[in-house]
Amino acid sequence: MQTHLSPEFQGTPEGTEAEAILRKCVHCGFCTATCPTYQVLGDELDGPRGRIYLIKQVLEGHEPTRKTQLHLDRCLTCRNCESTCPSGVDYGHLVDIGRGIVERKVARGAPSRALRWSLKEGLTSPLFGPAMAVGKAVRGLLPARLREKVPARQDAGAWPTRTHARKVLMLAGCVQPSMMPNINTATARVLDAAGVQVVVAKEAGCCGAVRFHLNDQEGGRAQMRANIDAWWPHVERGEVEAIVMNASGCGVTVREYGHFLKEDAAYAGKAARISALTRDLSELLVDLVPVLKDKVRARPGVFAYHPPCTLQHGQKLRGGVEQGMRALGFDVRIALNESHLCCGSAGTYSVLHPDIAHTLRDRKLGHLQALEPEAILSANIGCITHLQGGTGKPVRHWVEVLDAALRPPA
Repeated sequence: MQTHLSPEFQGTPEGTEAEAILRKCVHCGFCTATCPTYQVLGDELDGPRGRIYLIKQVLEGHEPTRKTQLHLDRCLTCRNCESTCPSGVDYGHLVDIGRGIVERKVARGAPSRALRWSLKEGLTSPLFGPAMAVGKAVRGLLPARLREKVPARQDAGAWPTRTHARKVLMLAGCVQPSMMPNINTATARVLDAAGVQVVVAKEAGCCGAVRFHLNDQEGGRAQMRANIDAWWPHVERGEVEAIVMNASGCGVTVREYGHFLKEDAAYAGKAARISALTRDLSELLVDLVPVLKDKVRARPGVFAYHPPCTLQHGQKLRGGVEQGMRALGFDVRIALNESHLCCGSAGTYSVLHPDIAHTLRDRKLGHLQALEPEAILSANIGCITHLQGGTGKPVRHWVEVLDAALRPPA
């Protein structure tokens, strides 16, 4: 796609990067067929090709409008289009650039600003934990739309106390410890059973995705730097073999620290190293299966698995969970239809665009429940919470099911 940058963007890092991405696009429209928002709304400007045209216009000097901003806002950033694109267009990074520019040029109304501020400050605040605890205590009294954002209370169980020669860092996350603490403790117990010790750097916080995707991109980068500072002593001393992510939304972000901080002279090298060390938990399954095989008593019944977009499209990791769990005796299946499509969670998207999010969720649940599963599994807390809000079936992280199946140590 031929592009003529306006003087404002010529020679700038974002202009140079965006132009290189745009030149790969041959506007074939293959991406439109797999775009969730296009399928729901049927508007060309609510598909990747249309949004690419809008970003191109802005980069060429056209003044964006609130309508431009709305079409970019409505993108789930699921990156399904990247999996579909025959030309390798890096749409995810392009839409980040476009949103950042439009955010600077188009003023939002007071209600939108207030909601976005509440999300980026509230979800990453130390007060989120106490607030979630109160929400769980009065969950039955909450309105339905709010209740579905507050998981039922769960017992996280004990953190393992054994030490092992093999060690990995793990990001606890900003909301996961308060919303579903069992995911982290289950991860630690499963890895402990396989002879791997989980280390958590207490100074590490939110991965930066919440702020970044709400267009506080500098705030997001500040959180990325803080995490690098927290992890770096462990990495520099060679104490850990990987940085493990059990939330694929965090994983796709940390894997791209090297990209997000490439212009930062003080952090570019460290960020690239952190990205190279980052692994989704499912990537460890290949090595863990032989060790765990005699330690797991697989639960009978079908488990329907929803692969998050951040895993299958963002990180390009497909099949690892299903293959690993099957090798351990679990009957794990993906939906027969539309397993590639987004469930509608997409971080804060389900709060900002609830109608689209609920349409996609119910569509996804219809396909998953057709498998008549004992439970629905996923690999990202956002997907798990969102899906649970629309079904009475248990929705859990796959590692929780594996943890529950561990035989007691002899």
